[in-house]
Amino acid sequence: MSSLKADFNELLERIRQGREFSHASFEPIYYLVFHPKQILEVKRQTPGWIARLRNEGWEVEVFSIAEHVTDILSNAPLRKVWLEADRKNPLAWKKTNDSLANALTRKGKLQEHLEALLSRLEGKDKAIVLVTDLEALHPYLRIGAIEARLQGKFHVPTIFLYPGTRTGKTRLKFLGFYPEDGNYRSVHVGG
Repeated sequence: MSSLKADFNELLERIRQGREFSHASFEPIYYLVFHPKQILEVKRQTPGWIARLRNEGWEVEVFSIAEHVTDILSNAPLRKVWLEADRKNPLAWKKTNDSLANALTRKGKLQEHLEALLSRLEGKDKAIVLVTDLEALHPYLRIGAIEARLQGKFHVPTIFLYPGTRTGKTRLKFLGFYPEDGNYRSVHVGG
């Protein structure tokens, strides 16, 4: 496993250099890839990383996937129906997970939250978005699907703290056990 400190330093250097035009994308999207065993260590280091970015002059906006998933599911119109169905059949995990995934993806709810933040920051030279808690997407969806739908909307550097493994230059395995996915248009550091 690579050092989180060294990986974060490399990530910052790549952000400072900016993205070069390439066939894949020119949007400033970066993934700090780390082994799922390091999730707690990443959570411990995140406040220090935020402070470091701010000390370097960045206006840091944190987008917690866990907080937004909680908000969407807590305010879903079908919440009472779900709770009643769960009370009647608490072991119907597939049905429950399918219903919750539908609430997150229906009308692009989670995507809409991130898009609103990116829109608000457009034109701010020193803005940077730090997307945390990606593990909260399991078992509903993967961040690559959201990133793909937001193509053309990333106008400020956006860092995804990605728990998973790399299987090539652009291929990632979310949480280390999902099938590998090569549909990312981003720079990957670590993993």
